[in-house]
Amino acid sequence: MDVTSPANGPWLVVGLGNPGPEYAMNRHNVGFMVADLLAERIGGRFKRAGKAQAQVVEGRIGPPGPANRRVILAKPMSYMNLSGGPVNALRDFYKVPVANVVAVHDELDIDYGVLRLKLGGGDNGHNGLKSMTKAFGADYHRVRFGIGRPPGRMQVADFVLKDFSSAERKELDYFVDRAADAVECLVIEGLERAQSTYNS
Repeated sequence: MDVTSPANGPWLVVGLGNPGPEYAMNRHNVGFMVADLLAERIGGRFKRAGKAQAQVVEGRIGPPGPANRRVILAKPMSYMNLSGGPVNALRDFYKVPVANVVAVHDELDIDYGVLRLKLGGGDNGHNGLKSMTKAFGADYHRVRFGIGRPPGRMQVADFVLKDFSSAERKELDYFVDRAADAVECLVIEGLERAQSTYNS
């Protein structure tokens, strides 16, 4: 059991993205895609979370018994660079320790589809992480979903706000599925096990 993760506390799993149908298939929205799949797995539907600017699903993951975990899945409905406020409001409301927060996000410095899980660290220029770290510190878990670097001279901002290419989409469902598995492993079995299984 990770000492950083109080087993009896709830977990807050945050998919990072931008709200609205025009952003739905953007590379920057892969966190939303993973959160949607996790919600489907626990049989829940996202709904507005009280006063917090976010949509949430509450449920449990893991086998019956001590490994079963209470989880709040969240999608901030602010824009990416303002994610910290809604996430912190949810964290306060559900009394989630910072070490039990998991951010699922796109990562430029990793090849497409590759996963890296870690606890704490910098934001690497990611505005969603920057906003979360400013709101409650950096000691939360990250599930980093590789999207690769932009081709040629394309600006980073243009690249992340473009939809996945048709070639990428052929494997996207598989990679999103694997990222959802990684989140479940992290929450149920701890960071070390999840890293050894999914950090490819």
